[in-house]
Formats: sequence, structure tokens, C-alpha cells
Amino acid sequence: MSTLKCPTCQKPVPPRGENASFPFCSRRCRAVDLGRWLGEEYRVPERQMDEREDELPPSSHPDRHGGDA
Repeated sequence: MSTLKCPTCQKPVPPRGENASFPFCSRRCRAVDLGRWLGEEYRVPERQMDEREDELPPSSHPDRHGGDA
């Protein structure tokens, strides 16, 4: 079994049962990662137009019924 590395500093990470900061190696690395998210250094990519082509237009959502229900 390979040892998990801290995503912030790449040091080995103790198992979850021994480490309250899992999957980070320390509270400091956990805080650094949170700061990066809050500072918008990490971003979830927006879906591209070709990934959206299967979606229904907002006006034709299947749960919305026009007229009498």
C-alpha cells in the first residue's frame, strides 16, 4: 500500500484515525489549502458548450408545467 502525500506540501500523511487534519499532514497545510480556495487560486472549470448541448433550455424544464396542473 502506498503512502498518501499531503496535497499542500507532499509530506507523508498519517492515517485518518491518527490525523484530525486528514487528508493533509497538519492543520497548517489544511489552512493553506482553504486559503487558496478562498483566494480563488483553485477554480472549478466551467462546462464547455459541447458539454451543454444535451441540456434542456431553461424554459422547457420537465418539472415546470404551464397552465393548469
